Amino acid sequence: MVFQYCKITEIYRILPSLTGNSKLDYLCGMYKALFSLPSTPLKAEWRRHDLVFKQPAKTSRETFKKKDTYILKLSFVDQKIEGWGECSPLWTLSIDSKDGYSEKLDWVCENINDWKNFIYSDEFSLYPSIQFGLETALLDLQYGGKKVIFPSRFTNGLDSIEINGLIWMGNYDYMSQQIEGKIEAGYNCVKLKIGAIDWEQEKDLLQKIRSKYSTEEIELRVDANGAFNPSNVGVKLQFLADLKIHSIEQPIMAGNIEEMTKLCSETPVPIALDEELIGIKNYDQKRELLEKVKPQYIILKPSLIGGIKSCNEWIKIAKELGVGWWATSALEGNIGLNAIAQFAYQTGNKMPQGLGTGQLFEKNFEVPINLKGNKVIFR
Repeated sequence: MVFQYCKITEIYRILPSLTGNSKLDYLCGMYKALFSLPSTPLKAEWRRHDLVFKQPAKTSRETFKKKDTYILKLSFVDQKIEGWGECSPLWTLSIDSKDGYSEKLDWVCENINDWKNFIYSDEFSLYPSIQFGLETALLDLQYGGKKVIFPSRFTNGLDSIEINGLIWMGNYDYMSQQIEGKIEAGYNCVKLKIGAIDWEQEKDLLQKIRSKYSTEEIELRVDANGAFNPSNVGVKLQFLADLKIHSIEQPIMAGNIEEMTKLCSETPVPIALDEELIGIKNYDQKRELLEKVKPQYIILKPSLIGGIKSCNEWIKIAKELGVGWWATSALEGNIGLNAIAQFAYQTGNKMPQGLGTGQLFEKNFEVPINLKGNKVIFR
């Protein structure tokens, strides 16, 4: 693989003068050039960390109480600067192989000085969470180990990122309590996990929210995580449309392409593809999916879909086809969350992003990002 190099400062000098597709074309075309590390030899090591949830987090697929993540640390052999990346597979969804994951991290550390020849190889694309961790560790190291992945007004403390308030599944009272808490904290956009409790209770909850808060006051998003049946999902989509729900993520299980294509062409409420993007590594396959299904939105989770370079490819195709998007974390700890936030900001997307998951864990990592109301800020 041939890599071309340029100074990162030149990229960010040019970016502000570009808009729309020009900016995204430039980002995708120059991503390889983002790595402008000196030729000094590198060393690498990793360690596992358990992320323990303060309260069980329930989706229609499973209930999370603990999640393992892997921290990759890079440094120059002759310097003390360290770059950190988080490799955070989500075993029920990731294409990363759980068997052999530790061995793959060992292999990365042993071959780190050959990273240019494998980071975007076909073989390494089978481990998208490690790709993302390696990308961000390299960029962190490049900027002096200060947890800065993409320099911007955000990392200079001059701007913030609006996020949605995430409401986890539970009984009616628990979900109601979460919603009130988010609204009191100043959130203008709230996303509810749905599909795991009784549909009639979920309908009642959504109706009460909308009767109390207009669309101008609160934007409501829902995420079904593939919980609905293609045979009766149409009725549920119409109910959501009547409540002026902003969008629904993955209403039916991923892999039902014909059914999803039909849904997206007829839906009264915008549909966002989420799990549907996982495992699609080839650029042409990404374009083929979006051209066929024609979703209204796509959800980008770097740890699940191949890191930042892959996200940039999805964005480029989506822009060309008129498909909207936003970025969402996939239960990473704060190291991965920090990188996703910086990535999302530098794309220029102003929609509320899905970046509030760092507060779910009892013991997290120290990073410069923090929540202030419904905004992520960089200290």
